[in-house]
Amino acid sequence: MNQPPHQPHPHQPGAYGLYPPPQPPQPPRPPRREGLSAGAIVAITLGGVVGGLLLIGMVAALLTGGTADGPQRGTPAVAATGKASAAPGDEKPPSEPRTEPEREPGPEAEQPAPFTLTAKRTAFRPSVLHDGGAYTSVTVTITNRSDKPLGVNPLYFSLTDTSGGRHVMELGMDEGQIDTVELAPGEKLTGVVTGEGRFTPRHVTFTEGLFGDPVRAPVS
Repeated sequence: MNQPPHQPHPHQPGAYGLYPPPQPPQPPRPPRREGLSAGAIVAITLGGVVGGLLLIGMVAALLTGGTADGPQRGTPAVAATGKASAAPGDEKPPSEPRTEPEREPGPEAEQPAPFTLTAKRTAFRPSVLHDGGAYTSVTVTITNRSDKPLGVNPLYFSLTDTSGGRHVMELGMDEGQIDTVELAPGEKLTGVVTGEGRFTPRHVTFTEGLFGDPVRAPVS
């Protein structure tokens, strides 16, 4: 009896033929870290600055607290006047201030004036340069009492009237006008000084070189 030829058996799917084999377990993923926002960064920075200032203030208060609150330990109490309190009986009476007797001023040696000046009212005598106006003249005498030459010029004189008005010299109006000279020690000079207008002269003023010390003489 003839048997049919042997047919190979078709491959049967295994247990995993229909499903993929199981994968090994995966490690858990780390949580995702999110960056800080700009507002959070600013808040943290400000907080750090404020905290630092507070810390500095506390340290300064601790350092100065010992001297500002009162005297330190171990030092004697000092009164408001700054002196330490003394034991009873140790106080000394206050010393009286020393005074020196006043010295009486002695006689000072009078320094002689470098020159003397006298003045006397006189009538105005018009010169050839007279312009027809009214003028007042005074005769003056000046004496050099110094050991140096003394310059004299009509412009060095001025007249003051009884009301306080000042009159400068008018040149060439009176024929007896005082000369412009240099007096040697001991010499003297007499001449006329003239002011414009009719007035009552009270005194004459002479200023050597226009910048020296003025000297007055009453008009007699």
